[in-house]
Amino acid sequence: MNWRGGLAGVVRRVGRRVDALVRRARRSHAMAFAAILLMTVVFAVASLSWEKHFPASALIIPLLLGGLLLRFKQLLVLTLFTLTVSSFVVMSRPEELPKTGFVLVLGVIGWIVITNAKVRSQLGVPGTRGESMLMELRDTLNAQSDLPEVPVGWRLEVAIRSAGGSTFSGDFVVSTTHEQVLEVALVDVSGKGIDAGTRALLLSGAFGGLLGVVPAQDFLPSANRYIRRQDWDDDFATVVHVAVDLQTGDFDVRTAGHPPAILFDAWAGRWQTRESDGPLLGLMEAPEFAVNHGQLKLGDALFLYSDGMVETPRRDIGRGTDRLAGHAERLVGQGFLGGARELVDNAGGPGDDSAIVIIHRLAHG
Repeated sequence: MNWRGGLAGVVRRVGRRVDALVRRARRSHAMAFAAILLMTVVFAVASLSWEKHFPASALIIPLLLGGLLLRFKQLLVLTLFTLTVSSFVVMSRPEELPKTGFVLVLGVIGWIVITNAKVRSQLGVPGTRGESMLMELRDTLNAQSDLPEVPVGWRLEVAIRSAGGSTFSGDFVVSTTHEQVLEVALVDVSGKGIDAGTRALLLSGAFGGLLGVVPAQDFLPSANRYIRRQDWDDDFATVVHVAVDLQTGDFDVRTAGHPPAILFDAWAGRWQTRESDGPLLGLMEAPEFAVNHGQLKLGDALFLYSDGMVETPRRDIGRGTDRLAGHAERLVGQGFLGGARELVDNAGGPGDDSAIVIIHRLAHG
């Protein structure tokens, strides 16, 4: 009985603590609303009392602060209250103050703040939560591009750069290792910026879930079926997918409308494109994807890259691929260490998202 009574007491205390936290969270907006209203009154009194040192334009500050912290209805009340108070303040100030113009400007600012708040309210993300969610989505997408640990004798590198300095990229990488097999897929979603970034986030979760679960030969067909179910209008994705046996170095490359992988043959010192035909994902009901078989020997390296690395309006993919191989040739002496970032910075086109993955089988384990 004592044991049960003690457990019941713990449950009650935990329940009270949770209830208190919930109530505090509900009160937070109300407390902010009250504080900002008080700030508006204080600013109004200060402007009336010390008109030479405290301008009436300071009343804009609580209004902008409310746009960041308050819910839509609270902000609407704050805006009307601020306009009323500011009208009283400017009417009490000297004649030389542009009274009507000031109130009109404050009204326009209030309208802009309310419009932004209404959009956030419709999305269910009041205050600055919308911006925080975007940053979390960006960080999630970046984290999903991290490559897995590989055995001694192998090195993996990845680098992604978005077009125009945007924080969102339409290029992403998903990868996994299972039963001594490494699978990597580099995906390029149509479009740029945040539109491509949101679709990339959706696909990265789905494609990451498929990778290593379905057989390697079924990955692209399964990915195509998923995109078809989204019923996007004229949106598609290109993919290069590779499965590497980390014991033998044997690999299979398949592409879906994507530039071919490039193999560096360390024994011959030559660069080879590994062509494997396949249509864009999302455009056909049941496409077929050819496979290109190969082997990574000691010292060899396989490069997967997006079209932003090789294609520009003035240069076709063939010439761009040769140019990329030329840049990569300079990294042979350093064993391609740090090569992904260097190639993205020096060979990637500025007007498109750029991404590259290097799978290197080291010459010495």
